[in-house]
Amino acid sequence: MNLESLGWGSLFATSFDCYRQEGYTVGRVAIEHKSTYILYTEQGELSAEVTGKLRYQAVAQQDFPAVGDWVVITIPDPGKQATIHGVLPRKSKFSRNIAGGKTEEQIIAANIDTVFLISGLDGDFNLRRIERYLILVWESGANPVIILNKADLCDDIEQRQQAVEAIALGVPIITLSAIHNQGLDPLKPYLSPGTTVALLGSSGVGKSTLTNQLAGKAVQAVQSVRQGDDKGRHTTTHRELIVLPSGGLLIDTPGMREIQIWGGDSSLQETFTDIEVFAQQCRFPDCKHESEPGCAVQQAILDGSLDYQRFVSYQKLQKELDYLARKQEQRTYLDTKKRWKKITKSMRQRKKH
Repeated sequence: MNLESLGWGSLFATSFDCYRQEGYTVGRVAIEHKSTYILYTEQGELSAEVTGKLRYQAVAQQDFPAVGDWVVITIPDPGKQATIHGVLPRKSKFSRNIAGGKTEEQIIAANIDTVFLISGLDGDFNLRRIERYLILVWESGANPVIILNKADLCDDIEQRQQAVEAIALGVPIITLSAIHNQGLDPLKPYLSPGTTVALLGSSGVGKSTLTNQLAGKAVQAVQSVRQGDDKGRHTTTHRELIVLPSGGLLIDTPGMREIQIWGGDSSLQETFTDIEVFAQQCRFPDCKHESEPGCAVQQAILDGSLDYQRFVSYQKLQKELDYLARKQEQRTYLDTKKRWKKITKSMRQRKKH
C-alpha cells in the first residue's frame, strides 16, 4: 500500500515532518479493538498497541486513536506488532456524545471527506432523524450526501424526495436500491482513489448491503429488518476502514437509532438555514420566536412558508445543544485540571531524578 492511496496528503505530511526526522513512520487505523488496533501501512497490514506514555497522557477518549486516524508508529521487527506513539492532527472527525450519562466526545471516524447519510424509504423513513444526523455531519467538517435507500419498497419516491429536499437545502440527494444494485452510479464521484467516506444511518437502512455492493463482495453481514416497523438489528458490530475496488475508502458504522448528539451553534444553523434566514428578519435580534411582536419565524409558520414540525424540531435540538454546551464547558474545565495535574506530577518526578 502507498500512503496516497490511503488518503495521505500535504496536511498530514506537514504534521509528520518532525516525527520523520526522528525515524518514525506512519499508519492509518483500519480497525479499533479495546486495546489493539489494525493499521494499514506501507509495510502492509499490522497489529498495533499504544505506548504506555500515550495511555498515561490521555485524559479523554478522544485522545486515543480512532478508525481513520493517521498514527505515528515504530515497527521493532518485520512482522511484529507496531507501537503507536501519537495521533496526527485530524482534518475532520465524526463524533457523538458517548452512551450513558456522561458528557464526553466519542469519535466514530476521523479524516473523512464525505458522509453518506442513509435513510430507508420503507416504514422507518423519518425526517426528524435526518435533521438530527445532519447536525452531526456538519459538525464533523465533512460534506453530507443523503442516500434514500430501498427505492424498490416505496410507492411515493418523488414526494419523499421533495420532503427531504425541503429540510436539507443544497445537500445532494441520491435515491437507490442497494439490495438490487440499482442507482449506485451517482456515488462514484465521492469514491475516487484516496478519498474517505463514512456511512451513517440507523439499524436496518441498508448500510451493510450498500457496503457489500460497493466492495464487490460480502464484507459485512446482512440481516433482514423486523416485520411491522421496518426497524433493523445491529449488523455491523465494529467500525472498519475498507479499501474499495475504486480506490476509495469506506467506513461503515454500527447503527445508531437514539444517537447522542454532538454539535454546536454552527452545525445547527447549517442544518436549519431556512429558519436562520427567517430569524434574521425578526424585529428583535434576541427574538425567541414565541410570542414576540414582529417575529418573522412565527409569521412564516402562519403563512405556510415554514413547516411547524420542522420548527419544533429546531427548538428541541437547540435546547439539547445548549444543555450539551454547558456540560462541555464543565467537562473541559475538569479535563484541563486533570492535564495540569499530570504535567505537574511529571515535572516533579523529573526534578527528583
